[in-house]
Amino acid sequence: MVGAEGPGAAGAVAAPDLRAARRLVIKIGSALLVDRKSGLRQGWLSALALDVVEAKLRGADVVLVSSGSIALGRKVLGLPDGVLTLEQSQAAAAVGQIRLARAYEEVLAPHGITTAQVLVTLEDTEDRRRYLNSRATMETLLGLGVVPIVNENDTVATDEIRFGDNDRLAAQIAVTAGADQLILLSDVDGFYSANPKEDPSATRFDVVATITPEIEAMAGDAISGLSKGGMKTKLLAAKTAVAGGCAMAIMEGSALRPLKALIDGAARTWFVPAADPQLARKRWINAMKPKGELVLDAGAVAALKAGKSLLPAGVTKVSGNFGRGEPVAILSPEGVVLAKGLCRYTSAEAKQIAGHRSGEIEAILGYSGRAALVHRDDMVI
Repeated sequence: MVGAEGPGAAGAVAAPDLRAARRLVIKIGSALLVDRKSGLRQGWLSALALDVVEAKLRGADVVLVSSGSIALGRKVLGLPDGVLTLEQSQAAAAVGQIRLARAYEEVLAPHGITTAQVLVTLEDTEDRRRYLNSRATMETLLGLGVVPIVNENDTVATDEIRFGDNDRLAAQIAVTAGADQLILLSDVDGFYSANPKEDPSATRFDVVATITPEIEAMAGDAISGLSKGGMKTKLLAAKTAVAGGCAMAIMEGSALRPLKALIDGAARTWFVPAADPQLARKRWINAMKPKGELVLDAGAVAALKAGKSLLPAGVTKVSGNFGRGEPVAILSPEGVVLAKGLCRYTSAEAKQIAGHRSGEIEAILGYSGRAALVHRDDMVI
């Protein structure tokens, strides 16, 4: 069954084409990036940079979610092999993170690519306010052509650092960034019916169209000594990604130019979503119960129908009690519901700036906020 499609595929689901990705998230595992004896695998990283350059030349936005800070830091600090204490892990991360960010900068800068370091925890993606801030920052960086280098903020994380869950973090980042493809570069070449290092009869899936209970039961544990993320975490990542409309691939990434290898037909497993990221997000917003209402003037109604974001100037009335990032109904002057969306301000703030131009927001609220009350990407008509 190596190369077979997964349950629910019925021979009808094609594997995604990496060359068609509009926004690509690549997760790099510690074991690929760091050699236990020699440290950073400079040659491998330089080759990966060429893959990133090619993706950018095809017009794709690229985000890198990279493990490796603890592995780099523990070598610099001379910490012993084996399990580290929480305090040792955080110290190693503090030392290794600066080296990790510099390594990516040094291989991408010669190609004219600007990098940015983004440190997050899973908590940042679960808190609504932090999520919206992360999404806005990521969107701005990508709009400027920057390649964000994302890692878990291991120096302050507690539960997360023990879990070592950068696979699921990568999926969360992919959904936050609205990516259509996520590639997990790992030490295994796909999803198997059992651990292939323990069961020689294990078979690899080519495409998984539906993550069934049967598929979940096949997930095994971590194989590598450097990477904490096992197949169970990769499957959790796949569930998060496909729910957000993002296809996800698991592939063995040790070869130079792993993305080129993927394009050329390297072994992998694709988990395929039922909808694209934008449609998945719109369905999610549409299913939410509004916590308030925004009534528009005629000009704002016309702007919305033309695909524009909702600015404060076009709002004549705000009702309800809602927090930042919570759903609101958007009404015409006659009270007809035109759309639903996630408001970028609280109800109290929205009432203060309603009817005012975006340039007046800072004077009214005392800080420089978002220009749009509801952005078009957070709205379903």
